[in-house]
Amino acid sequence: MTRHTTPAHSAPLLPRTARARLAWAVAGLLAAASLTGCGQESAPQRPAAVTEFNENGVTVRLSVSDWDASAGTLVVTFTPDEAGFHLYSTALPAQGIEGVGRPTEVRPTGSVTSAGEMTVDKPVRTIKVPGVTSAVPVYPDGPVTVTLPIRATAPGEAKVLIGYASCSSTEGCTIPVADRAVALRNGTDGLSFGAA
Repeated sequence: MTRHTTPAHSAPLLPRTARARLAWAVAGLLAAASLTGCGQESAPQRPAAVTEFNENGVTVRLSVSDWDASAGTLVVTFTPDEAGFHLYSTALPAQGIEGVGRPTEVRPTGSVTSAGEMTVDKPVRTIKVPGVTSAVPVYPDGPVTVTLPIRATAPGEAKVLIGYASCSSTEGCTIPVADRAVALRNGTDGLSFGAA
């Protein structure tokens, strides 16, 4: 007489319909995994274009964010080197008020142009300057960030012209900077600072 024994470690079999459902679920997961791993990856992001310079008591940092083929945002931060210094409003006349002050200016030229209104992250306040009858519009002491939408009009060379002056109510003013050119290039691989 033969004995039939069930192996001690065998797992119970699932009913046929449960096995079919499990097989379909596994196949679906594998298909989804293969789709996300093949052709669905986003293209690597280029690092944002960034440069900076320091002139006449102010460090100026320029960057371009959200660049998408032909448009993005130019962000320029002006940071006085010493505490207690402020910059003048972007709305200050080019010659200042009664000859005092120099407007904070960010102006793209060449193959890149402005595509909207400039905004500033600090409120304007007015101060009285000895010998000047009118109030002078300035930003609070410390860093100021100017944001400007920009767009490319064609591939090639461009410049961002920067202007500013920093002053202190106790230390006086630094020498103004006017039309300080920062090279910008719109190429096939995106926007970058510096000439080709």
